Amino acid sequence: MPALANVLIAVAAIALVISRQLRARRIDTERRFWILPVVLAVVALRDPRLVDPAHRAESAALLAASIVAVLAMGSVWGWTVRLWQEGDGSVWAKGTKATVAAWGVMIAVRLGLYGIGAALHVHQSSNALLLSLGALLLVRGVVVNWRARSLEQPHAVGV
Repeated sequence: MPALANVLIAVAAIALVISRQLRARRIDTERRFWILPVVLAVVALRDPRLVDPAHRAESAALLAASIVAVLAMGSVWGWTVRLWQEGDGSVWAKGTKATVAAWGVMIAVRLGLYGIGAALHVHQSSNALLLSLGALLLVRGVVVNWRARSLEQPHAVGV
């Protein structure tokens, strides 16, 4: 897939996720939150040039650093979301100012890693961005769903 298409997919996914995060919405812990991250990862991993063949070690190290950074940021992001339970037992979520800050830090870290790669003359595939985004969304989804499940009240079973 061309680099521009990958960047457009990433920007569209980020815009969708951010717009959803800043509005109050009901959390469905049974929802398959992992589908978008898996699709992004599959698209990214299809690229045989995900690691720069001319700079394998540096490229692999940058990719690993990117994944580790987004795993950490995804966890932080999941903890910045405000969760509450309504009277009917439903769990709701809304991003906070800290959520926006977490996005800003994540983007700054990603740009920093890109800058390091550029300084080392490492070709960085746009699919690395998709893979990182998939990992970020997956970890964030796991954290938010885990937190939401801890708020859910077990339904009383009638006797």
